[in-house]
Amino acid sequence: MADSNAAPLLRMSGITKSYGGVRALQDVHFEANRGTIHALLGENGAGKSTLIKVLSGVVRPDSGSIELDGKPVRFANPTEANDAGIACIFQELSLLPDLTVADNIGITRPPKRFGLIDFRAQRRLAEEALARVGGESIHPSTTVRELPLSRRQMVEIAKALARDPKILILDEATSALTAADVEKVFVMLNRLREEGMAIIYISHRMNEIAELADVCTVCRNGQKVETFMAGTRSDNAIVEMMIGREYESVFPPKAKDKPDVAPILKVRNLSWQGELNGIDLDIRPGEIVGLGGLDGQGQRQLLLGLFGTLIGTTGTVEIGGRKVNLTSPKRAKSGEIGMALIPEDRKAEGLMLPMTVRENLSFAAVEKVSRFGIVDLAAEERAIDDMVALLKIKAAGIDGPVGALSGGNQQKVVIGKWLMTKPSIILLNDPTRGIDVGTKQEIYQLLQKLAADGAAILFYSTDYDELIGCCDRVLVMYGGKVVRSLAGSQLNETNLVSAALNLPAGTDELALAAHAREAAQ
Repeated sequence: MADSNAAPLLRMSGITKSYGGVRALQDVHFEANRGTIHALLGENGAGKSTLIKVLSGVVRPDSGSIELDGKPVRFANPTEANDAGIACIFQELSLLPDLTVADNIGITRPPKRFGLIDFRAQRRLAEEALARVGGESIHPSTTVRELPLSRRQMVEIAKALARDPKILILDEATSALTAADVEKVFVMLNRLREEGMAIIYISHRMNEIAELADVCTVCRNGQKVETFMAGTRSDNAIVEMMIGREYESVFPPKAKDKPDVAPILKVRNLSWQGELNGIDLDIRPGEIVGLGGLDGQGQRQLLLGLFGTLIGTTGTVEIGGRKVNLTSPKRAKSGEIGMALIPEDRKAEGLMLPMTVRENLSFAAVEKVSRFGIVDLAAEERAIDDMVALLKIKAAGIDGPVGALSGGNQQKVVIGKWLMTKPSIILLNDPTRGIDVGTKQEIYQLLQKLAADGAAILFYSTDYDELIGCCDRVLVMYGGKVVRSLAGSQLNETNLVSAALNLPAGTDELALAAHAREAAQ
C-alpha cells in the first residue's frame, strides 16, 4: 500500500454537477493515492458514476477542480483523460460487437507501420493485455459478438490496461464475471497496486470491498459522507452510511406455510443442443424456486428455453396441467400462459435506452391497456403510476429517457415492464447484478409479495446468500442437469457449493475448498 504521507496522485475538490433541477454531485472532495485500491461506495444514484464520469472526461462539472500529480487538469472529452493516464471501465461495455477482440483492444491507439495498422503488432498487444487480466483463453481474432457477457467484460478490462494507465477506475466491473474470472481480476488488481497504480473500485459486493480495498469513501445523495481506512467500519455501519438509516435484515422473512396445490409449471426432460440435458422441475403457485450451481451450467439456457427464445428444444412443458408449445416470447407472455422473463443484461436485452420511462414500462403490456387495437391512454397512465409507486422508481419524470436513470432504477423499470403483463410465472436471470443494497432489499421484498399473491417464481442467482435468503427450494445445476434439490435446513452454503461441484452430500469443508480452487483454475 502507498505511503499515507505522500501527496495524492489525484485530488478532486468541490466537484458539483446538476442535470436540470437534479443535483447529482454537491461539493464533493475525493483523493486517490498511488499503490492504493480506493473503494467508492453508495447506493445507485448516490453520485459515484457521475463523479467518475467527471474524472474520465465524459461530463464536465459545473464547478470544482481536478489535480493530477499536483498539476491542475481539465478534460474536455474521454480522449484527453485517456492521454493523461486515466482509464475507466464502466458497467456499460464500450466494445464494438462486430469487431474482433484485437480490434477493440487496440482501437484507440492501434500500432502502425508505414502509416497503416500493423495487425500483427495489434494481435500481440491484445494477447499481452488479455494475459495480464487472466484472459489467455480468449482468442484475439474472435468477434466480440460471439463472446458471452463474462468474456466481453474481461476484454473490456484488457482494453483499459492496454493503455498503461496511472489511474484505473472499475465501475461494477466484476458484476458480469464468473467466480473464476473474479479471482483472476483480484490477482491482477493486487499486482497493479504493488506496481504503484491508483485504483478506484466501485462495487456493491461487500465481500469484494473487504478483500481488496485499502481506503473507502461513502457517498449519499450526491455528497461525500465519509472517507475511512478499510477494516475500521463494520459492513452494517457502511450500509447505514450508504442508505442514511438504520440497516435492517437484508432478506424479508419467508412465508412459513406454502399452499399445497398442484404445480402451475411442470417441465419434463427439457433438452437443447447438449447444454440442457433432461431437465425435470415443478413449481407451485406462491413458490420461489432458485437455480444454483457454477456459472455456465445451463441455468440461463433453461430460462431462455422456457421463455421460447431457443429453437429446437425437446421435452414437455405443462402450464396449469395442460401441455404447451413455447415457440416464442410472444407465445410465452400471452394471456394463455402468462410468463415473464427478467433478462440478465438490462441495457441490451431489457430496455430501449433512448425511449422514455413511460414507453419502456408500457411496451410489453400494450395489449393489456388497449381496446380494439387502440391504446387506452387513461388505463395506461393508471397502470404506469401504480407500477412506479409499487417499485419506488426514482425518476425526474416518466417522460424522460430511461437511459438517464441509475442502474437500480433501470432494473426496476425492467421488472415493472413485465409485472404490467400480470404474469403468473416469473423467470428472473440474476436480477440484482450491479445494483445497490437498498434496491436489492426492495427487490427481495417484492419477490415475497409476488409469491404471496400467487406467482410462481424461478430465480437464477450467482449469489449464494440470495438463494438461501430468498428461495423456498434451490435446484442446483451441473452439466445442464438438475443434480440436487435443497430446501429447509439443507439449504446452506456448504451444500450449495458441494452440489455445484457435483460432489457427494457431506463432503467436508477442506475437500470442498480444494475442489473449488480446482474449478476456478
